[in-house]
Parts: sequence; C-alpha cells; structure tokens
Amino acid sequence: MAIKFNTFENSKVEFANAMKDGDEAQQSEAMQNMLDALAKDVQGDILNQVNMDVTDRSVMQARGSNVLTNEESKFFNAVIEDGGFNDEETLPKTTQERVFEDLVNEHPLLQKLGIQNLGAVTEFIHSDPEGAAVWGPLFGDIQGQLNATFRKETITQLKLTAFIPISNDMLDLGPAWVERYVRTMLVEAMSAGLERGFVAGDGRNQPVGLLYEVDEETSAITEKASAGTLTFEGGDTTIEELKGVVELLSTVPAKGADGEDKVRNVAGKVVMVVNPFDNFSIQAKATVRNDAGLYITSLPFNPQIVESVHVPQGKTVFFVQGQYIAAVGGSQQMKKFDQTLAMEDATLYIAKQYATGKPVDNYAAQVYDLAISGGGVEG
Repeated sequence: MAIKFNTFENSKVEFANAMKDGDEAQQSEAMQNMLDALAKDVQGDILNQVNMDVTDRSVMQARGSNVLTNEESKFFNAVIEDGGFNDEETLPKTTQERVFEDLVNEHPLLQKLGIQNLGAVTEFIHSDPEGAAVWGPLFGDIQGQLNATFRKETITQLKLTAFIPISNDMLDLGPAWVERYVRTMLVEAMSAGLERGFVAGDGRNQPVGLLYEVDEETSAITEKASAGTLTFEGGDTTIEELKGVVELLSTVPAKGADGEDKVRNVAGKVVMVVNPFDNFSIQAKATVRNDAGLYITSLPFNPQIVESVHVPQGKTVFFVQGQYIAAVGGSQQMKKFDQTLAMEDATLYIAKQYATGKPVDNYAAQVYDLAISGGGVEG
C-alpha cells in the first residue's frame, strides 16, 4: 500500500538543492532533515493503519497490509525482543527482494533505467548484441572479437549507505509493522540516493549519471554539453525539435576513420527526464483540445516523461532505455550507527548496498536546454 508523504517530498527537493549548491554542513543538515521528515511520515502512516484495528488476516492482505513469511516473522520478532538490530545483521532474503520490487514499482525513473537486482552477486557480464555472433566461411577462422562485445562490470567499488532511524515506540507494534517500516525507509532512502547517483553522479565514488560523460581516451568524467535548445512551441517546431533529439540518440559515431556510424533502434525507448517544475510547462505546451472538447496531452515520437529533482531547472535529459547500466548487488545489512545525531527516542541504523550505474556510451543520453515561453527558464 503506497504511503502518502506530507513533508518528505519537499525535504527531498531541499536535499537535492543542497547537494548541488551547498557546502558540507548544509548537505549534512539537509540529509538530516530529509531523514527526519521521512521517519515522521512513515511512522504516522503506520500508526494510522494500526488504529484501524483490522484483525482479519485475509482482509489485511487484501488491503495491502503485510503478511510475513515464517522466516521474516522469526527475524523481526527477534529484533523486537532484542530492542533493535544487532550489529551487522542481514535482512531476510525475501525482505531484500521486496525492497527491490518496491524500488522499481514505486519509482518510475529507476524502472525506466532498467535497474537490475543481482542479489549476492557483485559482478556481471554486459554484452553488446552486435558482434556477439559473426558470419564467416564454413571452414574458415572463427570470426569476430568476443572480448569486444562482452565485458565484465563490477559493483563492489561503489557503496550506497542509507540511514534508517527506528523509533523505539515502533518496536511495540509487532513484527509486521516493524518490517514494513524498515522496508519503506530503505526503499525511500535508497531511491533518493540511487536517483541522485544515476542522474547527477559525477563518477567520483558514485555512478556516472545521465548528466555526465566519460572521455574515451583519458577516462576523465565531465558534465555533458548541451546538445541544443528546446522550445516546445507546438506544430512543426516541436516536431523538428524532437526529430533532432531522436536522430541524435539513434546515432553512435564510428570510432575508425573509415568506419560507418552505428544506428541504434530507439523506437519506443526514448525517456525524457525533467525537473518537476519544468514538467508543468512542457505538459502545457503539449496539451490541445480536440473536437469533442477534451484536452489531450501528446508529444511527437512519444517520449516517456519522468520527473527528477536532480535535473536542473531549465534543462532536460533524454536517454535510451536499455542503454544505461544500473544495478544493485550484495546482501543488505543493518548496523547500529554509533555516532550521535539529532534523534529523540530513536536508534539510528545504517544499511549498506553495493550499486553502480553508467551509460553504455556517451551517446545514449543527451542534455538539452529549455527555453519555454511563459514557463520554463532558459538554461
């Protein structure tokens, strides 16, 4: 059952702004405020549901309430008896799987990026389908270079840490509610970190985000230059603007002097990530009233629009689904945080998750400035 947040969404915006423009003290304070807001919203939602006094197990399950497995019940009952998590305690596998399912189902951007859950695995093979199978003479040499089409990616080098404050009062509600609280806190804290990394990560102990690119010769990571300006003025203007976007995403320039450009199939795979503020202006430009008097919102070439507070206002980034490597792996462990934070009547834990993310190549994502009359600001 989805939670309706009251103050958490605003605190996420403040966190994003602090991570972009603030100093270390401001970033720490913004993170603290975001955690406090998240904890209060989740606790309030759970307490409201507890007060509904729904006792029938089947009814609870039909309404979206938790029904734990035997392993989960045993684990979270032990957490309650011990007054919290013990040091370096690993969550049940089924709970970890539900955390990932909620990450994907409740966060459109992570879903569009195609984030993978590798479980305990921390390495995986990424392949380019073109070149994996190569034609040649029946009795000739084996053709192709498989090492050029298959490469190993590791996710052990990047670690995402989520802070989970657990109110002491929550332990009195029973294992099902404690599990839901921990799972929800993990999902929202991790999604905030993953989204920031996958969009605005600069590659320094974090993913290479959609807004950045890697120099193929020097491996230097820099912000992507704007590929142009979009106005969404309607009619032929919008058609030509988005035609240019789709053409650019579908072309991978050849590396060799005598090679040909590679054409990438992007039909139905183009995703447009915008700041929530700018999305209103874009939707307004794309909305028309038909002959029946109904308002219809549509853009040429049907880009899938998702929002992210980590895309700067006045800019938008397009990417091709399936052309960004996003993965989490390793087991999730809960560990008591022994440093003091502004938490009253609560214990703070940290949950560590290995993760990685980067575009397949520098052409799989493109950044554009927005110049929308009467709405968005020019980047």
